[in-house]
Amino acid sequence: MQESGEMTGVKIGLEIHVPLNTRQKLFCDCPTNYYELDTPNVNICPVCTGMPGAKPWPINERALESAVMVAKLLSCKVSTDNKFVKRKHYDYPDLPSGYQRTSEPVGVDGSLGGVGIWEIHFEEDPGRYDLAAGHVDYNRSGVPLIEIVTAPDMHSPDEVRVFLKELINLLKYTERIVEAGGVMRADCNISLGGGNRVEIKNINSIKGAYKAISYEIIRQGNLRKRGGTVIQETRGYNEKSMITTALRLKETADDYRYIPDPDIPPLSFTSEYLDRVILPETPQSRRTRLMEKYSISENYAQILVKTKELADLFERIAPKTDARIAADWMCREVLRQLNYRGIELEESKLNERILIELFNLLKENTITENTGKKILERVIDSGESPEKIVSAECLGRVTGEGELSAAADAVLAENPKAVEDYKAGKKEALNYMMGQVMRRMKGRADSKVIMELLREKLE
Repeated sequence: MQESGEMTGVKIGLEIHVPLNTRQKLFCDCPTNYYELDTPNVNICPVCTGMPGAKPWPINERALESAVMVAKLLSCKVSTDNKFVKRKHYDYPDLPSGYQRTSEPVGVDGSLGGVGIWEIHFEEDPGRYDLAAGHVDYNRSGVPLIEIVTAPDMHSPDEVRVFLKELINLLKYTERIVEAGGVMRADCNISLGGGNRVEIKNINSIKGAYKAISYEIIRQGNLRKRGGTVIQETRGYNEKSMITTALRLKETADDYRYIPDPDIPPLSFTSEYLDRVILPETPQSRRTRLMEKYSISENYAQILVKTKELADLFERIAPKTDARIAADWMCREVLRQLNYRGIELEESKLNERILIELFNLLKENTITENTGKKILERVIDSGESPEKIVSAECLGRVTGEGELSAAADAVLAENPKAVEDYKAGKKEALNYMMGQVMRRMKGRADSKVIMELLREKLE
């Protein structure tokens, strides 16, 4: 089955929930570090556990400012009209009060990378319910979230993956989101050929979104081919089996019985307040700054800022080595090794110290590029010191003319056919002999030097 939206009429929209980095919950002063705790139900109070008579505190101002900041970053319209915080009613063990407080849209009609942003609002996170054990942990209950709702402008799992990577990278630049334990939880809405929309709940990673959507497109397509009808429903995604399973019929807005929360006054954003919400450096503005400050190419700067962690690491390294060597190696060799392993930078053993050592060895011509590549391939998994490897294993660049000349003489003597071919005009024979010398020198000699040496000896 084709994944193209043009072939199948696939439409995909996302509801992305992102926890905000605040010290206190949205409507009480309980700490928000639930992701650091092993003990359940310690960051709780009567407000965030929905005790009768408990009233919400004034809204967390940092959370509110963060929601406005993200709305502005995503080019949303932020109105100054009254915004109500509403109660969204549903019964589930992770929601102790029987309703979730969620705001009316803070921003609407935005866009990112060609994908429309319908709205951004803030809400309180429910607790965590372990269905198998029947236990509920309310440490997370009441933590502030923003929800970003996209238009159904994506048509394949690949488009979703590209969008989510760009969005999460942009959100990281705000330094207002919680990055521990996964940045986001997403609900994916998928329909084929104008059929009913199916929602897949609580996907916790970009990889999970890609696999869940891929499966759901195939499932709906096969159902339609058999003459069946796709019903509007909510499904869950099983990470282990990589399939979606039915949970319940999809609710509508009326099912939630939204009402304005009588305990929370409506919010009104003045123009002065909106002007005071200062936007952070974005990937685009950082790209320009990196080019100007470190004299690196636009291509390398663009690659670096696509992943905030990579750009941050580069900026810590650049003042302590040659910035252009650092950019070149991080954008080519480091990313090549990470992509080969299918891991992110933070999953590797690379760190600031290791890369500074490696790049300085290259900067000072202590090692060849070939040796550098081999060392990088090793330390990315082991976390060893490049300087200690070079010293202990005598991997420094060979510059002595006598040693190189002897190696070249040996290769020429062992390969009379290659010598004859070269003299007959077959230039590829020279590359072969250069490779043989490099192998004898274990990659510790400069290939250009070897090439010139062989030409001299063959004339």
